[in-house]
Amino acid sequence: MSLITPLLEAHKLAGGKLVDFSGWQLPVHYGSQIDEHRAVRDGAGMFDVSHMTIVDLVGESTQDWLRTLLSNDVAKLQHGQALYSCMCNETGGVIDDLIAYCLGDNRYRLIVNAATREKDLAWMKEHLPDDVELTTPANTALIAVQGPNAFEKAGSALKIVRGVGLEPGSIKRFHAQYDNEWFIGRTGYTGEDGVEIALPAGQAKALWDALLAAGVKPCGLGARDTLRLEAGMCLYGLDLDEAHSPIESGIGWSVDLRDETRQFIGRETLAEQMQFGGRYVRLGLQLDGRGVLRNGQTVQLVGKDIGTITSGTFSPTRQQSIAFARVNKSFHGHCDVMIRGKPMVAHAVPIPFVHKGVAKAEELST
Repeated sequence: MSLITPLLEAHKLAGGKLVDFSGWQLPVHYGSQIDEHRAVRDGAGMFDVSHMTIVDLVGESTQDWLRTLLSNDVAKLQHGQALYSCMCNETGGVIDDLIAYCLGDNRYRLIVNAATREKDLAWMKEHLPDDVELTTPANTALIAVQGPNAFEKAGSALKIVRGVGLEPGSIKRFHAQYDNEWFIGRTGYTGEDGVEIALPAGQAKALWDALLAAGVKPCGLGARDTLRLEAGMCLYGLDLDEAHSPIESGIGWSVDLRDETRQFIGRETLAEQMQFGGRYVRLGLQLDGRGVLRNGQTVQLVGKDIGTITSGTFSPTRQQSIAFARVNKSFHGHCDVMIRGKPMVAHAVPIPFVHKGVAKAEELST
């Protein structure tokens, strides 16, 4: 049996097509994935992300422990700030990517992926100090409102449900506000502005309805995937895994080596790759003709296999097929991608493919 979120009935009322995703019943779309994608790029859309795992940590050595667990350094966070990081194994492979929030002195919140929940919790508990308490809040919903109008629309909906909205500038990017069981972050996973709201499960439907009334469009997993790929953001299990490091996956910026005394798991390998490079690099590709780039397709350069597509899709913004490629050498210009046994011409382009709703015009080719 698939797990369900507190918003299952709301999805059915909105016409959501439900599918199994990492053991959860979630909507893939509500009728038109393209319309949902464009709603986020042009205005505001909302996603039920209640399946993601919230991990709360508190204890005297919490910060010191997280500095050994994560590739990025939580010591640079002030209260209410957040950062993106990877949690790596001893050889630098990515166990998961996550967002870490500092909620106070030695008090942190992590948001990790649903598909890796059990693996992540087992890894954390294996390395957990005795004086750090780890909990995963129950009966909690998580709604992500995304788009250039997300902050304004979420603020008006919160005003209706809680009596307190969001003042302009009250939450900066990669910051959070929290009040008892309500937690409001501002990170995003679409390349647009975003407000992520964790709240008691019993109040999720009221907030969803208030967001609907404010003109926020429900969006499913399909639009979430095309949006994040356009924005150059990785998906765990496709673009990130335990066999490849953050450097090899194109997110070396999530590795902080500045404090030479900070000995985090995987540091030795990551430090070497930061200096000399890894076995692979990530490139952005755009298909020149018709067709769709997909995970697993082979990339060739002058007839020789040099790597594979990790994520690919048709970009509604660029109106062309785009992809991340994991290749063993960087290149400029054109290559071939094997689609249904035939070589199709593609070319290297910068990542992200879309910046703040606008397709990037410059290319690495020609």
